[in-house]
Amino acid sequence: MSDLLTQLNGGSVPTLELIYMLTLVALLPSIVIMMTSFVRTIIIISFTRNALGVQQAPPNMVLVGIALFLTLYIMNPVLNRMNEEAYQPYLRGEMTQEEAIREMTVPLKEFMLRNTEISTLENFVDMSGAAIEEDPMEYPLTVVVPSFMTSELKRGFMAGFFIYLPFLLVDIIVATTLMSMGMVMLPPAMVSLPFKLLLFVTVDGWELVFSNIVAGFK
Repeated sequence: MSDLLTQLNGGSVPTLELIYMLTLVALLPSIVIMMTSFVRTIIIISFTRNALGVQQAPPNMVLVGIALFLTLYIMNPVLNRMNEEAYQPYLRGEMTQEEAIREMTVPLKEFMLRNTEISTLENFVDMSGAAIEEDPMEYPLTVVVPSFMTSELKRGFMAGFFIYLPFLLVDIIVATTLMSMGMVMLPPAMVSLPFKLLLFVTVDGWELVFSNIVAGFK
């Protein structure tokens, strides 16, 4: 950062390079959200909260914070590679800014491709009209990123479906029991909520959810 400020003060940063850097900084939040494990993580955590039937516990800010730190934990090996293979050589002057950015995308692309379904990748390759490559690393980010996002959404919703099943079973049992007792005016959700919370706490649900999220990434 100090080097960049020195260059800016000295007027040695080309205009196009400065615009390129500012554009990259503006897109950084989207990169963090869409090119990492954040999407699947926040979807699974949100489904867990909704399956429990507690709409505001934990609140959205807490869920986003949990998802961010889990994303940092999952992406740590990728970030270390980006630092060692691109950022540190760039600081030492061993490569240009363009080369550093290109090297940074390699570990990130490998991570996305490992977690992208082959059929989804092939579908986006067909829609883009790009040539079929033997090595998926040859595909541009414009093909890899939407393929990865689609796969993450699918896996996140599939995980949410399996999370819902045991809690749905509790709701069915409670609703059936109340109906058999003639207590049709009592909302089943009011009675089933304590049982779902008890079940979730007994099996240490949050630890199971977090560990399975981390284990789900290759």
